[in-house]
Amino acid sequence: MLDLDLWKEIISALKKNRLRSFMTAFGVFWGIFMLIIMSGAGKALENGVMDGIKAFASNSAFFWSERTSVPYKGFQRGRNWNYNNQDLQYIRQNVKEVEYISPRLFGWRERAGDNTIRGEKTGSFNIYGDYPDYFKIDPWTPIKGRLLNEIDVKQKRKVCVIGERVHEVMFDNDEDPIGQYLKVSGVYFQVVGVIHPETRIGFGGQKEETIIIPFTTMQQAYNYGDEIHFFSITSERGTPVSVLETKLKALFKERHNIAPDDNQAVASFNIEVEWKKYTALFNGIQLLTWIVGIGTLFAGIIGVSNIMLVIIKERTQEIGIQRAIGATPAKIIKHIVAESVFLTTIAGYIGLSLGVGLLELLNFALEQGNPDEIFFRRPEFSFDMAMLALFVLIISGIFAGLIPAKRAISIKPIDAIRDE
Repeated sequence: MLDLDLWKEIISALKKNRLRSFMTAFGVFWGIFMLIIMSGAGKALENGVMDGIKAFASNSAFFWSERTSVPYKGFQRGRNWNYNNQDLQYIRQNVKEVEYISPRLFGWRERAGDNTIRGEKTGSFNIYGDYPDYFKIDPWTPIKGRLLNEIDVKQKRKVCVIGERVHEVMFDNDEDPIGQYLKVSGVYFQVVGVIHPETRIGFGGQKEETIIIPFTTMQQAYNYGDEIHFFSITSERGTPVSVLETKLKALFKERHNIAPDDNQAVASFNIEVEWKKYTALFNGIQLLTWIVGIGTLFAGIIGVSNIMLVIIKERTQEIGIQRAIGATPAKIIKHIVAESVFLTTIAGYIGLSLGVGLLELLNFALEQGNPDEIFFRRPEFSFDMAMLALFVLIISGIFAGLIPAKRAISIKPIDAIRDE
């Protein structure tokens, strides 16, 4: 394959009909190019979605209440109900499979209009009441100050932590918010932290537009009594969260007089199950991408093989003369296969390079924006996959040349010389 004369002959043969050589190579180029682009786009979608949930505790589940759908024990269907503080205490004392549990209050009543005031600045934000354990389930990182702690909850302190958007709206750029006060739905709270969400899946609104206050403070300050709107729970090591989810659903139904066969009243979201769904989905997307891409690539390879057959037909006399003056069948095969491999490899390498380059440009453009706000991140094509694609190209080039090569050596030299 390092024979200089051989490569001169190959280049000369391809130059004789440049348009045909270009169109032949284009099929291979387009196949590998589309494979790279589709695979990179699928990976970017996977990265965007998985980045949104990967920081969640993988053994976590979330519960909220819905209207009942089945009449039970004298209660009509369509009944509204809520969790309460007694549910929290019961679970803590009796359900040993729970590692962390954090109730939450949604400030629906406090979200009407501009619910937050500071001097002449106003804003409308999501108001939540949480326990510190919530940050172990759905992680947030303090940018300034701190997170809520157990003392805040026990002493029902009027403190809050705020999302980045709240900081931007309610404070000047050079102003330190720590220690300052916000009037939230008529109640003053001292800011003790500015926080950044590590996940992008929210329950009730944009996370950056969030004000979180101690759960007990919110119950008391806004007259929620013993209501709980939402539970975040993780299972202890060795217990699948799906098992805990089933157990807690049955417990909630029993405690709140809900029919055992009511599948609507106790709603839940299981990160373990969702993670498996997403993983299966994106594995399927990548598989489909490779099937389509490889199919397109092989269509190009078949085009190369067909064109090589045409070339062999045109060069029948030339091959006959080579055979007549002593060229062995192995040399003829070597020449034709080398020409096929050269064409497919060059076209494939250009397609691979342009595809990876386009993904890099797209990634650069996405990084210039706000990557936290999009579900499309880091379009990429791994080095291992690139090497596999090139290997497939080379092998395909060999097979694309073998059929025409066998056709060439099957012709007797005397017949080839007479061919017109």
